[in-house]
Amino acid sequence: MTRRILVIDDEERIRVVVQVCLEELAGWNVVLAESGEEGIAYAKAEEIDAILLDVSMPDLDGVEVFRLLQSDATTCNIPVILLTAKTSRHDRASFIAVGVTGVLAKPFDALTLPHQIAEILGWAPIP
Repeated sequence: MTRRILVIDDEERIRVVVQVCLEELAGWNVVLAESGEEGIAYAKAEEIDAILLDVSMPDLDGVEVFRLLQSDATTCNIPVILLTAKTSRHDRASFIAVGVTGVLAKPFDALTLPHQIAEILGWAPIP
């Protein structure tokens, strides 16, 4: 089974790097969204196994997007990993407290990103 990952990030270069890493290194299918609203629409319409969500975005930030996903019966069970430059112990604790599955720091190591995601989600290791 090929995993489908939704990447929601307002920065195009981040979306592209993440897409290439996850598709080339892990063999996952990646769906890209450039805004929280677009991401929520994809999450409702597509079969998504996990969401990688930027915290700092205009309009809807990642935490608000997460809350909206959690309030919808069609998306509330999709695991969400936040991708953020806010990596202090307090920031991480506050993100985990809202119920996200995990937090990954920006900048990230492109070569280890799929491994980190698989570990957080409890998926089989990437060969």
